[in-house]
Amino acid sequence: MDAATRDAARRLDDALRSIARGIAVAVSGGIDSLTLATAAHAARGDVEMFHAVSAAVPGDATARVERLAAERGWRLRVVEAGEFEDVDYVANPTNRCFFCKTNLYGTIGRHTAAQMVSGANTDDLGEFRPGLDAARNSAVRHPYLEAGIDKRTVRALARGLGLGDLSELPAAPCLSSRVETGIAIRPEVLRAIHAVERDLAGDFPRGTVRCRVRAAGVVLELDPATLGALDADRRAALERDVRRRFGALLPDASLTFSPYRNGSAFLQGFSAAGASAAGFSAAGFSAAGASKEHSH
Repeated sequence: MDAATRDAARRLDDALRSIARGIAVAVSGGIDSLTLATAAHAARGDVEMFHAVSAAVPGDATARVERLAAERGWRLRVVEAGEFEDVDYVANPTNRCFFCKTNLYGTIGRHTAAQMVSGANTDDLGEFRPGLDAARNSAVRHPYLEAGIDKRTVRALARGLGLGDLSELPAAPCLSSRVETGIAIRPEVLRAIHAVERDLAGDFPRGTVRCRVRAAGVVLELDPATLGALDADRRAALERDVRRRFGALLPDASLTFSPYRNGSAFLQGFSAAGASAAGFSAAGFSAAGASKEHSH
């Protein structure tokens, strides 16, 4: 570690050691929470990790958490947060994350009296994060925020803690974030989304891949390099794959390709009233070229 990272590690250690009772780390499988879990386990012995499984959490994230827990001797409890039983979450309003995190922290709180902590870092403060409101309601602490640590420093800490290539793990929001605000969240649609992304990521492991479900249809958002690498044959193969994955779920949806935009499925201020669990209908199912990109 360089001097700046060592200083950040000291501040994080101080924040973790300042917690008077045991610690319960909410571990999603992303680099923020994995690094926090690793640091907490190194700092003190009274730490338990909690990982929630659901249709919104990719299986590879769960496998990553379970592998690290086995390798590093973590106490790990895998739970079901039950967010799909919450009609407010399923309706997919603007503050969907509030209901997700409310269910998560409520579930963890029923399993332990330990102090819950999250992997929120200072970069998150510049974004719309209703999950932080849920955390405040459940008295969750955020050691990275207390230590003034941003995402770049989290990655440096991960390298220093021996997490290796995981330190460069791309950001991977929950699968529900791929569904446009106001379109009801359905587990079977999330499974199709993940399958399409997983297949495409296999060909472009360093690319950014998002499969969005919008009122206008299915949109594959890719970083510029990946988008430019798709020739006509690859686009046609992707169209067939999307037809196969989504055909019975969204039979009238169209398919387009577009440059990746962070959070593009999120519609600020959208009311979820009237969102239908049946999904949506759009005219036709066709693949559009890069020259016909969606913009919202």
